[in-house]
Amino acid sequence: MTGENAVRLRPPRNAVDERAVAWWRSRLLATTAVPVVVLGVLGALIGPARFWLLVPAGAAAALGLTCTAFLPAWWFRVHRWEVTEDAVYVRTGALWQEWRIAPMSRIQTVDTSRGPLEQGFRLATVTVTTASSKGAIRIEGLDHERAAELAERLTLITRATPGDAT
Repeated sequence: MTGENAVRLRPPRNAVDERAVAWWRSRLLATTAVPVVVLGVLGALIGPARFWLLVPAGAAAALGLTCTAFLPAWWFRVHRWEVTEDAVYVRTGALWQEWRIAPMSRIQTVDTSRGPLEQGFRLATVTVTTASSKGAIRIEGLDHERAAELAERLTLITRATPGDAT
């Protein structure tokens, strides 16, 4: 592609839904709670190993709570997405940022998914599958109605986009 139709790497314009921050916090808390509870219960039950189980439980709890307090807000500032007539743009990551572009002519499928926790926050994830060896592009943390509209829009655009012969 040349000229005005060229797909260029640029910052996507749209932020994820603000509820994604609470969703990410909930996921981090759940991920932290499992090892902390297991280590805590084992520490309470196994007297000789109590110190060696409760210290890691406390460290895991402190680390998990710190991550829960700070990472979701940071992710919200970094995660961006945009759909144009030519491509899907996504930027994710905190320390290691990843920028991905999927030209419309390369899109194979568009899916939406809503796990139980996402449903509780009325959020959804749109997955755009291409032939890329890097894998699908995921736009997480979208309002579930906006995700459905986006999937429908992407389907219409890709249906109207001729395949790229290159």
